[in-house]
Amino acid sequence: MTDLCEFLILKIEELVFYKVSPDEALVTTNLLDSIALVDLAVAIQNETKIKIPFQEINRENFNTVINIIEYLNSKLKAI
Repeated sequence: MTDLCEFLILKIEELVFYKVSPDEALVTTNLLDSIALVDLAVAIQNETKIKIPFQEINRENFNTVINIIEYLNSKLKAI
């Protein structure tokens, strides 16, 4: 989980040019816009091989790094 957290933070920081923490709001503060969200989802899919349906790229699943990790863990449990 630490590796995934580090990957997500680095990827988000690349996209927004801003240092983020695992519990920082990304979507509700507009730090990540819709294009950055899609770019992040594609990067996650490429890194983890977990398919992320477009309709699941939303505030609930992607608002914080912690939310993203919880979402990905739920996808892994469903496999």
